[in-house]
Amino acid sequence: MYSNSRRTVLFPLLLAAGVAAGAAFGIYVGRHTAVPQLFRQPVPFDNKLTQTLSLIENQYVDPVSMDSLAEHVIPLLVRELDPHSVYIPAEEMAAMNEPLEGEFDGIGVVFNMATDTVIVLNVIPNGPSDKAGIKAGDRIIEIDDSLVAGCKIPQNRIVRRLRGPRGTTVHLGLERQGIPDLVQVDVVRGAIPIRSIESAFRISGTTGYIKLGQFARTTSLEFARALARLRAEGVDRLIFDLRGNTGGYLDQAIAVANQFLHEGELIVYTEDRDKRRMHEYADGSGAVQDMEVVVLIDEGSASSSEILAGAIQDNDRGTIVGRRSFGKGLVQKQIPFIDGSALRLTTARYYTPTGRSIQKPYTVGDDESYEADLWNRYRNNEFFSADSIHFADSLRFTTPGGKTVYGGGGIMPDIFIPADTTDITPYFVEVAGRNILYRYTIEYADRHREALNAVETVEQLQALLDSDKRLVDDFIRYAARKGVAPRYGDIARSRRLIEAQLKAYIGRNTKLEDTGFYANIYPVDNAIVRAIELLNTPKNDD
Repeated sequence: MYSNSRRTVLFPLLLAAGVAAGAAFGIYVGRHTAVPQLFRQPVPFDNKLTQTLSLIENQYVDPVSMDSLAEHVIPLLVRELDPHSVYIPAEEMAAMNEPLEGEFDGIGVVFNMATDTVIVLNVIPNGPSDKAGIKAGDRIIEIDDSLVAGCKIPQNRIVRRLRGPRGTTVHLGLERQGIPDLVQVDVVRGAIPIRSIESAFRISGTTGYIKLGQFARTTSLEFARALARLRAEGVDRLIFDLRGNTGGYLDQAIAVANQFLHEGELIVYTEDRDKRRMHEYADGSGAVQDMEVVVLIDEGSASSSEILAGAIQDNDRGTIVGRRSFGKGLVQKQIPFIDGSALRLTTARYYTPTGRSIQKPYTVGDDESYEADLWNRYRNNEFFSADSIHFADSLRFTTPGGKTVYGGGGIMPDIFIPADTTDITPYFVEVAGRNILYRYTIEYADRHREALNAVETVEQLQALLDSDKRLVDDFIRYAARKGVAPRYGDIARSRRLIEAQLKAYIGRNTKLEDTGFYANIYPVDNAIVRAIELLNTPKNDD
């Protein structure tokens, strides 16, 4: 999206109108001056915009690159439609589409640059780096014989140098613990899968947890596999975490919703400019139609996430827990241009099964106010109190089970969970904000690399981390050496949060990756804790 002001947006339109007006003025004065015959007759176009572009291309005093002009004008025109229609230049298309396509070409490592050095956190099994012998804990010092460590090179530039067409080779110089010289490795780039499901594991008893980061092309297949794996572990109830999921492919949201709903239940319907509707119903093939489910949402859950949450809520199929979602009820169609750019154009609105549109209000051309909505929610105390959230009676709807739901501004959860700042103290803000907490976990992983690399399951990870009774105290001494003196009152209050974050980041440094993170952070996550309580509470069949 672009952040130009409305005045800037209107400028090319006014310019176009000015050129057209100039043409009319030319017709008038043509009787008295030497004006070419072209201007004595109306130009045969059906709208002024087409006419203006043609005049500029054919009559402007200097040659004009129409492609360059279009790159400036089209984004401004699209901004006059709605907040979600957008023009994507050709050079940005790959980056925009990559998270949704399911794979990219690269070397297959997860890395971080917390200390201005590329630290390999994990190596994708059977990927190019794994085959080349790269290990978790390696530091990438050189890329193609050029020094990259300690050079303050932006991470996106490092990414560009490591990625490239599959089949090409990148030469790396690695610093490896216990080896005095750089380890030289050639990696042949290959196809690297992108997972939309960040984590799936048995979180408590027979309760499973799935964290879905986005709705990508492979989401429904990934979800089905995750469900099958959890079922094999004895899971019979599910926490489905859609917090921070900004959406993605509509068909994938429909396919995932179909897993939960019974045959004939409406998932979503869309309506275009001509009031034509397209309805999507569950086909009865879902693998978890009777599994009890809690869906987690927050203000970062948008679009396809809201479609799925709305389908679950409106069919009385599960419980929605968290905070009010973003409020995006517009459907975009991506229309490619021959130069590789594309237009994502809003072509319909979607409605939940009860008939509610959850699109929040917007003023055409005023993207600034639209984008400030979440900040305004925070200022109005909506993140902390459900009583601060108000819906008009005209937006009230009723589910088949008699539950009241509202449209017009996101999905309101059945159970509201306020943002929790209880354990956040000045000490915690400083050690986290200065990245001291995270850097400690990198150094911890280096010291315990052999044990961490041996971890295969969540249970093994928990046992390893629980055996270290000095973890927090050792971190406090580390932070003091980095310039943050202990504040024991703050530490007592934040200790549980600090310990959870330390374990979570260390867990992410194992083969478990994000599962190692979520398996350790959830005890201080009030939404997940509440979801577990709900699923463990015996149901009254009356």
